[in-house]
Amino acid sequence: MFFQEDRIWSMREMILATDSAGRKLAVDKLFPIQRQDFEGIFEAMAGLLVTIRLLDPPLHEFLPDTKEKRKEMARRLDVSEEEVRRRVVDLHELNPMIGHRGCRLGITHPEIYDMQVRAIMEAACDVTSRGGEVYPEIMLPFIGIEAEIVWLRTRALRVIEEVLSRRGQELAYQVGTMIEIPRDALLADRVAAHADF
Repeated sequence: MFFQEDRIWSMREMILATDSAGRKLAVDKLFPIQRQDFEGIFEAMAGLLVTIRLLDPPLHEFLPDTKEKRKEMARRLDVSEEEVRRRVVDLHELNPMIGHRGCRLGITHPEIYDMQVRAIMEAACDVTSRGGEVYPEIMLPFIGIEAEIVWLRTRALRVIEEVLSRRGQELAYQVGTMIEIPRDALLADRVAAHADF
């Protein structure tokens, strides 16, 4: 969803940002694109339940993998080639399947999940206001411990309620996760206490 040409540069800008304000500025560029994506999905699903998994891949997957592409990134984002190279090295993971991805990314870079949840809910409100039926399920990916789902769910609910209050709409929705790593299977009862699905 973020690898397309009109999106990847905003992701790269977010990755190079040095603070929350810079990350938010970058992901805000993705917001209208995401809202449009979700509107299209909700319209196509025509009243069926739609489960949307929030951003999952580790950040290094969005960075260029050759020296020439890193040079282009530095030029386009007006940073030094060394800064790009250093960020690529910093984000490289030996085992990205259990590394800094999914919910852990949502915790360290909450601007991403905030933007996605806002886009989902605004799209749902827009489609509903045009007479459509929308049933969004927001999936928090790669939950490994109870504290992760508690923190992310609390934040997601805050964004959801803000959107619904501002729009003056009511909407059925769910926030949950999927048991997908071995540790999660051992803690499923504790995680499930904080999940709608």
